[in-house]
Amino acid sequence: MDVVFQHNDLKRGLAMDYRKLITIEAGKRGGRPCIRRLRISVYDVLGWLAAGMTNEEILDEYPDLTPDDIRASLAFAADRDHSLGGSAG
Repeated sequence: MDVVFQHNDLKRGLAMDYRKLITIEAGKRGGRPCIRRLRISVYDVLGWLAAGMTNEEILDEYPDLTPDDIRASLAFAADRDHSLGGSAG
């Protein structure tokens, strides 16, 4: 998956290269994007954040995760939303 960030994205600090952290394997978690080949999906992380967990709570509960993993999940979701035309701006 190629990721193209526009100049405005770089100025806003959205240019995290999540491709090194997010993996997609057909036989794991139904092909959902996961964190560093772990069985923790991007959608798990997004769900925990949406449920009100803080980054610190997620990292305490799932010690295999890092702050970069959480940021990569957000960057992946933002890029996916942007590529689908869901971003206003």
